[in-house]
Amino acid sequence: MKQEEINDKGRRDFIKTAAIATVAATACGSLACSCSSKKATTGDKVKLLSPNGEIVEIDSAYLKHEEHMAIVSKLEAREGIAGKKFVMVVDLASCKNARSCVSACQKWHYRPKETEWLTVKLLQDSEKAAPYWFPKQCFHCDNPPCVKVCPVDATFKRQDGLVLIDNERCIGCKFCMAACPYSTRVFNWDEPDQPFDIRSLTSNPETGIPAKVGTVEKCDFCPDRAREGLLPPCVEACPNGVFYFGDENEDTVSNGLETVSFSQLIKDRAAYRYQEELGTKPRVYYLPPKDRSFPVEKGYQDADSAIKERFKDYKDLLEAKE
Repeated sequence: MKQEEINDKGRRDFIKTAAIATVAATACGSLACSCSSKKATTGDKVKLLSPNGEIVEIDSAYLKHEEHMAIVSKLEAREGIAGKKFVMVVDLASCKNARSCVSACQKWHYRPKETEWLTVKLLQDSEKAAPYWFPKQCFHCDNPPCVKVCPVDATFKRQDGLVLIDNERCIGCKFCMAACPYSTRVFNWDEPDQPFDIRSLTSNPETGIPAKVGTVEKCDFCPDRAREGLLPPCVEACPNGVFYFGDENEDTVSNGLETVSFSQLIKDRAAYRYQEELGTKPRVYYLPPKDRSFPVEKGYQDADSAIKERFKDYKDLLEAKE
């Protein structure tokens, strides 16, 4: 009888473990998950984008996530994630220049304050139109001028839509910077200040680190996180759900708060691509700043002194709306 109870308990544990493993594996879509019923739960929930486009919450105890781990070979990093076509949608009506996206990007990539891969601009379409905040990063163009001019194939386009840089190949000629019509690339003039454990990592185009002096860098859409079913830090950090990220092939994008149809979103909200007339075919779409959630001046009033100095020439324009 005792043996039967032990066996029955073992069977129940096995079923429980298998159930947890199935949910976590579906959520993560990778081998980075640790699914064992013996792990003590932490109560700290992690939101993941499942393969079928749903936001799933699991306990962080079931994840074995190592930041910036080069989990693929250089060849795999250049080919991209099979079956994916990554895309981003930016809701200009929801942006208030909170800059949480910028801070998260800087922290994840160990960038200095003065060098931003993701910037927030202040745009005004005409003299009589109201100004609005405009987040801008690399557009991962389907017809990228930067790739065409690189003499050493350091900048390359992957099958999943991403344009990445191999900083071990980069010779610092800056041809790609000159060719990019959007000015979204930065150059490492000085030796990057990085923690020792980051400097000692193996360089990989998917992680973008460690940074190297004399090379070009830019937004990479964080493919190392995408392989684990995670959203880019800029998407996760935004308090207003400005950024949607996802897979065009699956027709789903998420801002961490909701998951929606990509094609329906850009159709219903009349999305456009920045300077699309250039023929670069950007993979970033913008939703027009209609019916804005926040007055534009809030993004200036709540900013720190350094950001206020950046927009000092627009001070009168912003404060006139008070």
